[in-house]
Amino acid sequence: MTKPAYARLFRVLTLLAVFTLGAISVQSGVLEGLLKYQEDVVYLVGQHIELVLMSGIAAILIGVPLGVILSRPRFAKGAEGAMQTLNIGTTVPTLAILALSMSFLGIGTAPAVFGLCIASLLPIVRNTYTGLLEIPAHLREAGAGIGMTPLQMLFRVEIPNALYVIFAGIRTALAINVGTVPLAFLIGGGGLGELIFTGIDLDEPFMMLAGAIPTALLAIIVDILIALIAFLLVPRGVNPQRT
Repeated sequence: MTKPAYARLFRVLTLLAVFTLGAISVQSGVLEGLLKYQEDVVYLVGQHIELVLMSGIAAILIGVPLGVILSRPRFAKGAEGAMQTLNIGTTVPTLAILALSMSFLGIGTAPAVFGLCIASLLPIVRNTYTGLLEIPAHLREAGAGIGMTPLQMLFRVEIPNALYVIFAGIRTALAINVGTVPLAFLIGGGGLGELIFTGIDLDEPFMMLAGAIPTALLAIIVDILIALIAFLLVPRGVNPQRT
């Protein structure tokens, strides 16, 4: 079977699965149970997206420049040590990071954004650092040969060729971010975690699903959007397989 045939078969099976799940949901009353929380979902999705945007943009604005700095030759000796320090944000449970943030910043949005930003930093910094180090030597030599300054080399040669790897780190970080935001509810940050954890406490499965399903959908949508942005911005001459 050819690849197009496999693709068509996959689409047909996906549509059948969606149709089957929809029919089961209607017949079992699941859809009706979820629709009871429609207004709450709309409001909390807005909070969820706001937290993702604030913490995600902060992580990108910090992580990409930090990865660039660590990739410079003068910082080569301390780069791995800095990576291990950032790795704490991944090693330590996110709930613990949020609790520590709450200890310094109180309850609400500020500690949630700070904790989520810290938890999202490592993939962005690591991929930026790795992508810049993997630039082929002949490209650097060509840039130096035509008289480029280090700054010109960075913005015209290195970053364009590392964009694919950088965006891969951003996709990973934001996917982690979307799935972690529900924990922000525990420190007063809001988001869909309100439905998830309240549903667990009250033993209300429909309430829990009303928070969990939109969270999963948001993660998929964010991943697709970042992939689309990467497709539009990454230069066509860059070979993703190489990076």
